[in-house]
Amino acid sequence: MTFDNQTPGAESGKTESRQVVVANEHGLHARPAGKLAQKAQAFQADILIVHDEQVVDAKSILDVLTLAAGPGEVLEIRATGSDAAEAADVLEALFKNNFEE
Repeated sequence: MTFDNQTPGAESGKTESRQVVVANEHGLHARPAGKLAQKAQAFQADILIVHDEQVVDAKSILDVLTLAAGPGEVLEIRATGSDAAEAADVLEALFKNNFEE
């Protein structure tokens, strides 16, 4: 999905949204959360992870860990900015490839 600048304060660009499933049998624990945050930090886009009503900064491992997302849970990746589509695609691929574990 693509949205027009719906994140307040976001840099210019569109918002990209992807739904992903936590496939890891241990959930989104420290190792995959670290990989997620590290990959997210490579982009200029503002990147959020949404789990139910909780919204966290994907660039912060501690924020990602607070989601306590277990196996099979559905999360939403929201990226806003000039490289939002690429960021969303890369993070979605991490989930699809089970964080290379």
